[in-house]
Amino acid sequence: MMDEGRPLFIQIAEMVENSIIDGTLVEETQVPSTNELAAFHRINPATAGKGLAKLVADGILYKKRGIGMFVTNGARDALRFRRRDDFARQFVEPLITEANKLGIDLDELKIMLDKWEEET
Repeated sequence: MMDEGRPLFIQIAEMVENSIIDGTLVEETQVPSTNELAAFHRINPATAGKGLAKLVADGILYKKRGIGMFVTNGARDALRFRRRDDFARQFVEPLITEANKLGIDLDELKIMLDKWEEET
């Protein structure tokens, strides 16, 4: 399912990243080819290729000439580390900022989070 609000090549890169994080694609395994991704998602092969090229540039994938692209050693850990950092910036920082505005200190926020976890 593509999100029309974001570039397709970014979405392709994120889908491959998600497969690496969830263990569907393990280190040193081959990823789907540009043509396979393009056919599956009904997009231009150049767009799929751009998404894979981004992952190569990020050090998540590497090319074996004439064979395809493969997941690098340490890719899963690198992605998890990067996404945790992104998560903190996108969600935790604004949460703490808003809590401070409301006079909620860190201890009270922790209690709220623990209570929320118990209820779900």
